[in-house]
Amino acid sequence: MRGNVWLDKHVKVEPNDNGLPPLRISSDTSKFEYKRKGGHRSAIRITRIVSETLRLNMKNVRWFVMGDDDTFFVPDNLVKVLQKYDHNSYYYIGSTSESHLQNIDFSYNMAYGGGGFAISYPLAMALEKMQDKCIQRYPGLYGSDDRIQACMAELGVPLTKEKGFHQFDVHGNLMGLLAAHPIAPLVSLHHLDMEANYIFPNTNDKVDALKRFRRPMKMDSAGLMQQSICYDKNRNWTVSVSWGYVVQIFRGTFLVRDMELPRRTFVDWHHRVDNTAFSFNTGPNSMHKCQIPFVYYISTAKNSSNKNETATEYLPHQTSLPNCEWQMPTPSQIKRVEVYKTPNPYLWDKPPRRNCCRILPTNKRGTMVIDVGECKEDEIIALRQRLLYIVMNDTRAFLCRFLRPLAGNNRRKVLIALATHPLGGKGKKANRGTKSSK
Repeated sequence: MRGNVWLDKHVKVEPNDNGLPPLRISSDTSKFEYKRKGGHRSAIRITRIVSETLRLNMKNVRWFVMGDDDTFFVPDNLVKVLQKYDHNSYYYIGSTSESHLQNIDFSYNMAYGGGGFAISYPLAMALEKMQDKCIQRYPGLYGSDDRIQACMAELGVPLTKEKGFHQFDVHGNLMGLLAAHPIAPLVSLHHLDMEANYIFPNTNDKVDALKRFRRPMKMDSAGLMQQSICYDKNRNWTVSVSWGYVVQIFRGTFLVRDMELPRRTFVDWHHRVDNTAFSFNTGPNSMHKCQIPFVYYISTAKNSSNKNETATEYLPHQTSLPNCEWQMPTPSQIKRVEVYKTPNPYLWDKPPRRNCCRILPTNKRGTMVIDVGECKEDEIIALRQRLLYIVMNDTRAFLCRFLRPLAGNNRRKVLIALATHPLGGKGKKANRGTKSSK
């Protein structure tokens, strides 16, 4: 893997900066028109970087990968994703924005530059031959990435979408997004330099925050951020493990279909928070005070005494949570979470499937021990018991499903019962959700 940093002018380089990639100066673009009000002419310079890199005539190149100055790549996962495709064919690979309106304003067919994108060598050759004439036809476009996409459209090449490229056109706490990462390798992160965005709470230095991923990335990059979901049946808890990042413990039993939705701990690019603001399905941050998760962030990562296993430790994020009246054990008793996992470098050579996790017995006081690994034969992600307490995430769906068939008087009785239920707001009984017989 080789790289170049393209600049618009020369900068002073310190003597100890010899470990940096070569610095290149982009050619003059003053002959190109730029008519987008409120935009920046630098977009024309940046959009030509792929062509200018091709003209360096580097040997044995298969892919050109481009990102912004604030794009963070996971190199091993990037290579693993690109290995799926024939580099001798035309491929334009990346992903779209998380914010629906951004995709409307720009394009759902565009690989967003901040999340990074990859262009195969023969496609880069075709682009270089026609790009200057192509971009002259689009003086009204805003950025560099929409100009690239316009030329891809003229070449007849669609976007091949890979879910691990992240533009992160959002503001706020990114935990909700990353803790429910798609079942795909984590390839890139973007916009982490924005003051409002954070991965770890109370971490002002974004570089230091990313350094916390260094050890997990080295040990098991394929498993980084991959979410596993399991249940502590003795305490009626739902546990979500985003390996190498965060563990969350929820009171009650949440169905997997709800747990795999990113919780809206963030807002979209335009500071909208409703579920129509995003280009993917999301879930509410919480619907009841007792559903607020207990959060444990990664502290250490090392090889366990079993050399084939990794051992990661997660410590609680200190925050005050409201009192909960549900009569069940509180996760506040857990002061430390240990997760053991066997790395699988060939994980993404197989059809994608979520890993399973299992709560292990332990004599360690205040500690939860979890095993994460590939699901075994006939293993499913569900709590197997006759009577299942389900925390309904969508009250409207509950009402539609159960109240619609009832006559008026019976419907009124059910509504009265709901009013005394914890999810209804004032109940003090031990119920944790609606009962559903299996």
